[in-house]
Amino acid sequence: MEVRAKKALGQHFLTDERVARAIVDALGEGVRDVLEIGPGTGVLTKYLLQRGDIDLRMVELDGESVEYLLTHFPGVQGRLYQADFLKLDLSRIFPGEYRVIGNFPYNISSQIFFKILDERDRVPEVVCMLQKEVADRLAEKPGSKTYGILSVLLQAWYDISPVLQVGPGAFCPPPKVQSAVIRLRRNGRTELGCDEKAFRQVVKMAFNQRRKTLRNALKPLLPEGFDSSDPLFDLRAEKLGVEDFVKIVLHLAI
Repeated sequence: MEVRAKKALGQHFLTDERVARAIVDALGEGVRDVLEIGPGTGVLTKYLLQRGDIDLRMVELDGESVEYLLTHFPGVQGRLYQADFLKLDLSRIFPGEYRVIGNFPYNISSQIFFKILDERDRVPEVVCMLQKEVADRLAEKPGSKTYGILSVLLQAWYDISPVLQVGPGAFCPPPKVQSAVIRLRRNGRTELGCDEKAFRQVVKMAFNQRRKTLRNALKPLLPEGFDSSDPLFDLRAEKLGVEDFVKIVLHLAI
């Protein structure tokens, strides 16, 4: 049977075997349970099933892809969940730690990362294919125009490194953008040192008005008479690292 790539699901099936092997090889050892997001036609699945050091589970929303995988890869029987990853209760699949791998649907990659952030204490590693522009943004350092909300939130908990760049010809149908594979590995941080909900609120508010200084971007959060003389408030969001945002939250006492 043939699986049609569906634009509504952001599907671009990886067909380059060399790239598929490189992605699977980039997944480290140490945590046996692995979740593949969006296996599609199984180009990664095939190599993941060959690794004896992992216990693989997959989540796929597309019914055609599920039927294809069950037909062509008998080893996925009982391991494949037809579901929306964003709505999936992962505690029902993995009682402890698990790693994540996949060619993420480009239209929901940011939402996937927000869910991974919520699961961060159980996800020590992520290896994924993304639109190159998004991959670059996640790994970017303060001072860049592409540095943004997810850059800060992810870098608070993960070290992010590039694996390889991938051209449109590696997919069917070819996307109109360049792609890249990145690896996220949990850093040593166990707590932020401030209220996490407030941290996310401040980061989002600061970047939603990134052309303004923090003094103006965060004005709705500043109590009357608040002393914003700290030089950090003279900066724009793109100039601040994780520790700077933690300091801002503590200064605001929220």
